[in-house]
Amino acid sequence: MAAVENANPRPNGHKRREIATRLIEDSMLAVEQVAREQGMTPADVLRLLPDTLCRWAPGTAFEQAMADVSGRGEVLFLLHTVNAIVEVKATIPPGRFGHGFFNLHGPGPLGGHISASRCADIAFVRRPFMRAETRSIQFYDIEGEGMFKIFVGRDAERRLIPDQLRRFDALEARLCGGAAVAGEA
Repeated sequence: MAAVENANPRPNGHKRREIATRLIEDSMLAVEQVAREQGMTPADVLRLLPDTLCRWAPGTAFEQAMADVSGRGEVLFLLHTVNAIVEVKATIPPGRFGHGFFNLHGPGPLGGHISASRCADIAFVRRPFMRAETRSIQFYDIEGEGMFKIFVGRDAERRLIPDQLRRFDALEARLCGGAAVAGEA
């Protein structure tokens, strides 16, 4: 029996370095765009970045991560699908499990029901985007597709909020095992 060739083979070492270099050098490039172009999942694309730009925690840390971000003040909650990019600037309300979902209910504009059991990985991303320094916590499902992203908020001068940066670093260290690698871009 002849072997069936994969229609979207995973990139080899050279191609992987090329993709990572593009992501590092082009801050206008969305991870989801690269994933579509390469026939990869967004999580697979992020895994090409060095630890200085992206570190990983297990999806089992979902509740810990959400509890931490719910006390940070206004952040950017982003949902990126092939059909839409939805952004909500809000305080993440405290959540709790019920009826098979992690439920967000609070007085602000953000609420909903998240299938936390499908969260396989949590990425802590330090990648410049749209020519600006960013920090985000990105949640990925069991297929490697993005669930949602939570970005550190910005002040009136568009600078990342220092207290949120400290909390991002502390949560990353706690969930990913130690401080981030020095030499970040």
